[in-house]
Amino acid sequence: MLRAARLGIERGGVPLLQGLDLTLEAGAALILRGPNGIGKTSLLRVLAGLQPPMEGQLEAAPAAYAGHRDGVKPTLTVAENLFFWAETYGGSVPDALWEAFDLGRLRGRPGGALSAGQTRRLGLARLAVTGRRLLLLDEPTVSLDAASVARFADWLRAHLAGGGAAIVATHVALGLEAPELDLAPFRALAGARGGSDEAFL
Repeated sequence: MLRAARLGIERGGVPLLQGLDLTLEAGAALILRGPNGIGKTSLLRVLAGLQPPMEGQLEAAPAAYAGHRDGVKPTLTVAENLFFWAETYGGSVPDALWEAFDLGRLRGRPGGALSAGQTRRLGLARLAVTGRRLLLLDEPTVSLDAASVARFADWLRAHLAGGGAAIVATHVALGLEAPELDLAPFRALAGARGGSDEAFL
């Protein structure tokens, strides 16, 4: 699914991470840990192909990335949003998806009229219509209540059991049998590419 060797990550020209090796096989998950600002989001964006690495080698299957923005179109209904994403990725909207993300009663509601938690559930539901087996998730449970976190964790475990894979940056326990990677040891050295200690405080 994904292999990275001696990967270096930067943000705005400031090095964040260096010397990172990653391997992720089908059916596996990896939890990213580390303090705010260390580079979890930047790493996920590089792995998703949204920005180039500073250095190193990267091979990855096509991925679905869920970041801090949910990508919900406010003028479209919940159903229209999902069918739009499904059409964009050449996928479909499974019947079980409505129950998995508790969206059934919201099908006809405009995206702009959703609460923060409902918007997040809809944003996460798009992962299921992309057809992508590799998921890159940046704090996916933000704005979710405990019941919604449990629903998402169930769906994610089923995705892994079906041969999918995921890398998740989260501070919430999702009940996954997955190793954790602490990014602190890979913090870029002060002075690299003009960086300084202040960039990492």
